[in-house]
Amino acid sequence: MVTFASMSLPLILISNDDGITAHGIRVLVEEMQKIGEVIVVAPDKPQSAMGHAITIMEPLRLKQSFIFEGVTAYECSGTPADCVKLALDKICPRRPDIMVSGINHGPNSSINVIYSGTMSAAVEAAVDGVQAIGFSLNDYSIEANFEHTRPYVQQIVQKMLEKPLPYGTLLNVNIPNTEFIKGIKVCRQCGGKYAENFEERVDPTGKKYYWMTGKFINLEPEDNDTDIWAIENDYISVVPTKFDLTSNSVIQHLRQLL
Repeated sequence: MVTFASMSLPLILISNDDGITAHGIRVLVEEMQKIGEVIVVAPDKPQSAMGHAITIMEPLRLKQSFIFEGVTAYECSGTPADCVKLALDKICPRRPDIMVSGINHGPNSSINVIYSGTMSAAVEAAVDGVQAIGFSLNDYSIEANFEHTRPYVQQIVQKMLEKPLPYGTLLNVNIPNTEFIKGIKVCRQCGGKYAENFEERVDPTGKKYYWMTGKFINLEPEDNDTDIWAIENDYISVVPTKFDLTSNSVIQHLRQLL
């Protein structure tokens, strides 16, 4: 566990799924340093699309990192959810005021939210009662330019610190890949799915293997209140997200049926 001289500044925990050396997390760290005391616990390698996996059959290892000047940082051998669990139990000197995840290389809109390691890190913090936000940029490139995200990341985090959300809710924030952002839209998760195909291939030893391909299908292309619509129209999408997966509208129907 680390200690800080200042207790007046917000304590901000940061993680991601692209790994501790990713450009997106560096931008997030730099912006959060302007707001409060920062602790980073992030994967030691890319962990994209890990969802909310946790490590239970292997030891978890933490190694202190010095890649962020003036920031207490650790790289973890586990998943994004592992990183947050360890940070809250072993690293943070007190409960963080907020946890921010990202900035992810690639969007986490629509159905992507259930696969996302970025969002799972934020969800893990929210489960523990910590305010949490997952940030993503609509650009998969390793050389993605995050400069235009900076003021919006600061603005959204500050607002969350001023007026926290109720337990059980966190924010999923997706930022378009353009400097000409029209604004911020609070919206809902778009209905969508992937049409997947597994290509059968043969490796150099003659053994078969399968490579997943496919494309995203927007099931609500005409609706203008979704995260996909917002991003495609150069707005930042902000979706209040819950980890309670209960379909409350169906409960009464099932009670009558069963």
